Amino acid sequence: MGVQQEAGVGGEALEVWIDQDLCTGDGICAQYAPEVFELDIDGLAYVKTPDDELLQGKGAATPVPLPLLTDVVDSARECPGDCIHVRRVSDRVEIYGPDAEPDDE
Repeated sequence: MGVQQEAGVGGEALEVWIDQDLCTGDGICAQYAPEVFELDIDGLAYVKTPDDELLQGKGAATPVPLPLLTDVVDSARECPGDCIHVRRVSDRVEIYGPDAEPDDE
């Protein structure tokens, strides 16, 4: 329960990842959702596992906890680098972020 419970749209699980090549290191994501995002020593943002492990692999994704869905989505919308991607786990279609389909609004 709690952080382990994953968010979903229409009952589908969601995950989030950051494109570090586009990250500007502003840290807005870590302010909105520190349970999901963290700035590392290199000044870039990364996602974290529910166990607080920093995922530094290229394209590493972590589940979006249901209680933090709004904060994660706000992070993606406010990110100056447009580098936060939220997608469905089932088909990997981006629903929030720079590559999201505009018809979901």
